[in-house]
Amino acid sequence: MNAMLQSTTERSAGAGWREAGVSKRMRDRLLQSLWVQLVFGLLFAVVMPAFARWDLGLVTAINPGQYPSVIGTAIAFVIGLLLIRRFTNFPGVQAAAYILPVFAICYGLLVAALLFGRFEFARIQLGASFMLASIWCFLVWYLTRYRRRLSIAVVPFGSYKEFLAHAGSVNTRILTEPDMDGLRADAVVADLRADYPDQWERFLANCAIGGLPVFHMKQIAESLTGRVRIEHLSENNLGALLPSPEYMAAKRVAETLAVVLTMPLTLPLMAVLAIAIRCNSPGPAIFRQVRMGHRGRPFTMLKFRTMQHDHAGPEFTQATDPRITSIGRWMRKTRLDELPQLLNVLKGQMSLIGPRPESLPLSDWYDREIPHYRYRHIVRPGITGWAQVQQGFAAEVEDVTDKLHYDFYYIKHFSPWLDLLILLKTVHVVLTGKGAR
Repeated sequence: MNAMLQSTTERSAGAGWREAGVSKRMRDRLLQSLWVQLVFGLLFAVVMPAFARWDLGLVTAINPGQYPSVIGTAIAFVIGLLLIRRFTNFPGVQAAAYILPVFAICYGLLVAALLFGRFEFARIQLGASFMLASIWCFLVWYLTRYRRRLSIAVVPFGSYKEFLAHAGSVNTRILTEPDMDGLRADAVVADLRADYPDQWERFLANCAIGGLPVFHMKQIAESLTGRVRIEHLSENNLGALLPSPEYMAAKRVAETLAVVLTMPLTLPLMAVLAIAIRCNSPGPAIFRQVRMGHRGRPFTMLKFRTMQHDHAGPEFTQATDPRITSIGRWMRKTRLDELPQLLNVLKGQMSLIGPRPESLPLSDWYDREIPHYRYRHIVRPGITGWAQVQQGFAAEVEDVTDKLHYDFYYIKHFSPWLDLLILLKTVHVVLTGKGAR
């Protein structure tokens, strides 16, 4: 869930709105503090296993060669904790699902760096630190998130009914009068574009003055759904219409390096898949299709062929489409049919992560039916994206409109943190086959 909404639990102690139990409130605030999590986490996951090794006699003295292990585990813990906190800023992200994968990556990179640098290191320190870091974060998550859902008071004006349809992950209470009347709440949500009677205007002002945060419904709906709606580009929520050009350039360089460095693994795999496709059914191994690309420029996208060659059919591919070959169905489920698009990434036509490119006929159709559809072309299309990991495959106009809202969210929050989260979610999608067609 968005950090803006999460942080309300740390700021909702205004006069007249007290949570049940001062000690519990103080405990939650302390555990939610970044510095508390860092300091006590370092003591628990880094310092404690180091001292335990000396106390248990596993080492008899401080060996200078062991310092890289202690320093390295401290760095891995800090990076892992910061990444987990970043990920939980985004909608639908439960920290518990990412604690082990994030720390496994951080500590795995640490081991690789120590081996590459030929540093002496202590395996017990690395293993114990990894386990204790995971335990610490699970404990913090359990005490501050799992056992307590956020509670918000809803002002019944404007588009509040539409907001309630997306508020399933929080406790909501609809106010019947401009008075909290002892109601415990972490925040007040209101449609700030609506016209309010004077007493309700004063109520919202008193909430803010008293320390109880007041949020616009559209902001909280975005936090809960991971989608951004745009009714008017002149009044959009995205701020600047152009995402960070600095990050776009850095991302382009990083993705090119990543594709080049992984070629020793991907090229042999693509060769094997190409041979298997040719043996499975007649026709070329590669499927080429012109798609709409960055800034509205068409390009030829590459994929492994997953359907019978020269078999006509509807534009939309259904999950049970008889044209799909046996090996093609497996490649679609595992997303291996997208591997040739790495060449599109090298050419600068695509990105590893971004809105999925559509065929020209579909893109033209969506452009006619959906306002502001062309705005999604402001970033490079991707092999995977926020809409794919959140929604899956979409073809009908209604579904594509929802998908477009996910694309707008990605553009608004365009950052390395969101890209890394999408990458981790994509691994889950590949392993489970979620959203395959």
